[in-house]
Amino acid sequence: MHTKKPLSGVRGIARTSIISLIALTMGAAAVGFLLLPTAQADFRAQGIWDSICRAAGLPSKWGNPAAEDRAKPMVSTNVVLLPAMSKQARPASIGRGATLALNCTMCHGALGMSRSDAPNLAGQYPEVVIKQLMDYQSGKRENALMAALARNLTEQNIVDLAAYYASLPKARTAPTSYDETLPALVRVGDPMRNIAPCISCHGGVDQKLGAPWLEGMPKQYLVQELGAFKSGKRRNDGQQQMRNVARAMTVEEIEDVSNFYARKALPGH
Repeated sequence: MHTKKPLSGVRGIARTSIISLIALTMGAAAVGFLLLPTAQADFRAQGIWDSICRAAGLPSKWGNPAAEDRAKPMVSTNVVLLPAMSKQARPASIGRGATLALNCTMCHGALGMSRSDAPNLAGQYPEVVIKQLMDYQSGKRENALMAALARNLTEQNIVDLAAYYASLPKARTAPTSYDETLPALVRVGDPMRNIAPCISCHGGVDQKLGAPWLEGMPKQYLVQELGAFKSGKRRNDGQQQMRNVARAMTVEEIEDVSNFYARKALPGH
């Protein structure tokens, strides 16, 4: 004869299974919604709801933002980059810019080649100079000296300065190509950290509208600006391109990339 298991035994097994399932679910939720989100370096959640939304890829706030959020400045630059900004200027504009540039020689050099830690402007793309001067003027990029110098410039003054510096020969640099041995972040970036290769935007091989020419720049200037993007102190990159890249870079990587671009200048330049 077959003996039936007592009903209480079956209920005990079912109860144990349910309790185990609940414990497993709670453990998985704790790992997915709490442990993993807090492991990210930029984690800023204020509670369990923020953690759940982060893990699920959802916004933590719906509808109208709070008053304090609306008060935060959302626009990092007022400048709209247009292809026309990069066109070759007329000689008259270059001449006017040369006169205006006399106020810039102390930091940027007589012919746009800095002997200090200020950026080289010789041969810089005109739209880059236009954008940065307009950002200094509006306060979107902060620097006490540059803000004071840019404050009284007219729109035509800015265009003329950009035309003059673009007309000057760049520093002679060693040729850049994908074939040479480059730092990994310069050549291929790091897709796993969402870091695009520097070479895809910053000249040498390719150049995106508004991305500055970096080859031969003073090393300390590059270290300073990458550090400012990393910390969020500099915020005038329109779509946060540079902040997103620099935020993921280590101090050592910033040093390596800056060294590479600074050393591109040939000896004596």
